[in-house]
Amino acid sequence: MKQSVPIWSPDCNGSIHVQPTQESVTSDAGVLLLRQALDTSGVIEALSQQLQDQRNPLYVQHPLSRQLRTVLLQRAMGWFDLSDTPLLDNDPLWRLACSDARGLAPLEDTSPSQPTLSRLITCLSRAPNLESLHEAVLRMAVWRLNSLPRVAPFTSSPTVIDIDGLPIEVMGHQGGSDYNGYAGTRIYSPLIASIAETGDRLGGLLRPGNAGTATGAAEWIPHLIERLTAHTGCDVAQFQVRIDAGFTDGATLSALEAHHITYLGRLKSNEVLNRMAAPYLTRPAGRPPNELREWYHELTYRAGSWETPRRVILVVKEKEQKKPEDKPFDTFFLVTNLARRHYPPHQVLALYRRRGKAEAHMGELKSALNVHLSSTDRGTLTVQEVMARNQVHLLLNLMAYQILHGLRGLMERRTGHGMRLVTLREQVLKVGAIVKISARQIRVCLGAAADKGWRRMLLSIPSLRPHPG
Repeated sequence: MKQSVPIWSPDCNGSIHVQPTQESVTSDAGVLLLRQALDTSGVIEALSQQLQDQRNPLYVQHPLSRQLRTVLLQRAMGWFDLSDTPLLDNDPLWRLACSDARGLAPLEDTSPSQPTLSRLITCLSRAPNLESLHEAVLRMAVWRLNSLPRVAPFTSSPTVIDIDGLPIEVMGHQGGSDYNGYAGTRIYSPLIASIAETGDRLGGLLRPGNAGTATGAAEWIPHLIERLTAHTGCDVAQFQVRIDAGFTDGATLSALEAHHITYLGRLKSNEVLNRMAAPYLTRPAGRPPNELREWYHELTYRAGSWETPRRVILVVKEKEQKKPEDKPFDTFFLVTNLARRHYPPHQVLALYRRRGKAEAHMGELKSALNVHLSSTDRGTLTVQEVMARNQVHLLLNLMAYQILHGLRGLMERRTGHGMRLVTLREQVLKVGAIVKISARQIRVCLGAAADKGWRRMLLSIPSLRPHPG
């Protein structure tokens, strides 16, 4: 016999009586907004046509489309673990939001179980399906950017793509993870591609924890640009790659040049570069101004791992000397193959400095999605299979980020100011509602807390443009 919650009064106020209700109540009304955005992107429909499902159709209870929708919406709403799924099974709104069916039918269905969703991860980790998942991440970014009103993101000016690492701490001994001295803990070391100016995620490549900074970059970046040109119809010249010092090795730069990809990145300091900078570390004659100055110098340099000399820019920054022994200048070098006539030194530096936005968005990805990769060998899986499963988890997190980011963009355009993903989820999406069924109609009655945020969101949702593919 099912036991009900007893009526209870807190000690702070005896006039308060807490008691259960027979009405269907949810605290996640915003999942319907996420479902609307997910449907508009077309990504679930595309994956349903591309994924290879090895299950016997006669015994399929939950199609891959519903399972994918369940995993993505749960992660976007803050239910990060597959074990959270049973907790949501009694929530009618979750059944409605995740189901393929219409009408009242979803209310009679059961949600996919945790073992079912775990088998989904295994299914997605197979090579052909994993490639489709990579395409899905890119598709969602292109969809969101094309949904921006009065913006032509891939035609008006070059799009800058940032490549950076995203250390992800591992609590166990997942296959491929390793202790990383720089991070000071056991990690995976994936690469993430993003657009700093818009905050969109274009892709991710999972790598072992002991991988070098540029490991895999020479193959992965050109492949990403190739797929991006296919999705957008733009020429490769429309994209520029911005990289940190760890990616300016000879193999990576040569690969980018071989594919006619323009790039800019910072160089690691070394004795040769220090000697090259030495002649420029003098102040001009005359009284110095009150503000600190900055100078740029065009040079040519060939590192030991480079096959040919490349264009480098020396940046000399004047700094305040608090003690007589303090150095009067800070210096660093940038390397680029951007054309001099279009990108003089000061423009190259300004372009590189916008990289800080990418790092800020990277931190938000980890905090808002609680990115963790926890698949283990379970006693039967190889290291490669564990890595493939965790690659799936990484890509699903990027897709969940893009759904949230799509709604965040709508709110920012409506309100005129920025909003963190966590704020969006807690103030707009995590809203209570009562689900009422009458005359075969389902009414979702929102609480008063939804008034301001939902009014703005519902005015903006129609502006989302369906993906043309």
